[in-house]
Amino acid sequence: MRERSCDIAVIGAGTAGLAAVHAARNGGVDAVLIEAGPGGTTCARVGCMPSKLLITAANAAHAARHAGVFGIDAGPVRVDGRRVMDRVRRERDRFVAGVRAGVDALPAEARIAGRARFTGPDTLAVDDHTTLRVRAAIVATGSSPAIPEPLRDLGDRLLTSDTVFEITDLPASLAVLGGGAVGLELAQAMARLGVAVTLFDPGTHLASLRDDGLAETARRLFGAEMTLHLGSRVTEGERDGEGVRLTWTDASGTPATGTFARVLAAAGRPPNVRHLGLEAAGLALDEHGLPAFDARSLLCHDGPVFIAGDANADRPVLHEAARQGRIAGANAVRLIAFGRAAVEAPRRWTNLAMVFTEPQAASVGAPHDPADASRVVGTVDFCDQGRARIMAENAGGLRLHADRSGTLTGAEMFGPACEHLAQFLALAIEDGLTAGALLDRPFYHPTVEEGLKTALEAIVAALDP
Repeated sequence: MRERSCDIAVIGAGTAGLAAVHAARNGGVDAVLIEAGPGGTTCARVGCMPSKLLITAANAAHAARHAGVFGIDAGPVRVDGRRVMDRVRRERDRFVAGVRAGVDALPAEARIAGRARFTGPDTLAVDDHTTLRVRAAIVATGSSPAIPEPLRDLGDRLLTSDTVFEITDLPASLAVLGGGAVGLELAQAMARLGVAVTLFDPGTHLASLRDDGLAETARRLFGAEMTLHLGSRVTEGERDGEGVRLTWTDASGTPATGTFARVLAAAGRPPNVRHLGLEAAGLALDEHGLPAFDARSLLCHDGPVFIAGDANADRPVLHEAARQGRIAGANAVRLIAFGRAAVEAPRRWTNLAMVFTEPQAASVGAPHDPADASRVVGTVDFCDQGRARIMAENAGGLRLHADRSGTLTGAEMFGPACEHLAQFLALAIEDGLTAGALLDRPFYHPTVEEGLKTALEAIVAALDP
């Protein structure tokens, strides 16, 4: 095996890994990127970008079918599944090519192709061709779709978020396991493209909504587009003719069966850490194979190893992965130059998560907790909000929270333009604004953002002595 050494090894060339290696190299050290492939980042290849391409196509079909509300007859809508999927892949490949160009721009000596594993506290083996001695390492290996046990023998009848965009045509029917962001986005997109969709989830609240009222609205609206089996557990799956037969128990414990052309597993994405030999690096691991680490510095407790992005399962979204990569890369430089005492622990960003369905769902800041009496809540009902009615998207609501000083702490929402509302509120919470201070900002008319004034006014009124 070839032997070499470097200051910092970055394992994984996704969003976090690329940010980490650039931060480390900008710190003036010898940093090497190890990539097992296929590359292109989860977001560009199998996540954010191809899913939004599919969703946009689906929403175009939905808008055409429902143009009658505006007095417009668009005529019968025909969805060409092959053309839809061809555009998804074509545009997806453009995004992936851009990411790969960034990797290729690194010097050849800064890249090693292969799968890395720790063989000691300061040594890595890359496949069977390279032994690498390092002073610090950054684990940024991303995540992979979870495959529930009942689905593991379905072969090519099983789709995941890593494979669904490779199908050349749309299936006649689809069972989706998982009502979180990924499952719900893909389920609604497929339904709007004409696929008969059935969604299973053991919980009762879709889109990770915590508020019971918003969750009930979500069940009603999504239930009008697809069949929902909430509170259900799939217990068996088997190939049946050209499709798949599933067996499940419903919320009351009653067994049922159904046949579907394909099944999509969207029950989470566990981190890719079990193949890394982290125990050989001297790290104590939990039952999921994850080391204990500081969520701010990203430094593991028991060794000169940082863990960033989806690999640490903390906040698996792109903007957090990019920031964590930058923090880990810069901190690894500090660690090898000055020791653990020099490692910095920047404050965490305001939590921000979105679900790109229609209506959209989002949560910002501290999670909704109806039992927390220390919070003041302001609400918005989108059913009669001006801009929402103009767009015929008047459904859902928003719950805005503040502490007893009036400082905004969080929000949960389900309705139109939530991606903009959530971003708007994330900046306000990040800046420590009170409800009164935000209310004293310009709100253009007529916008959906203008609806926030109702919630802000309710909070100010509740706190007014």
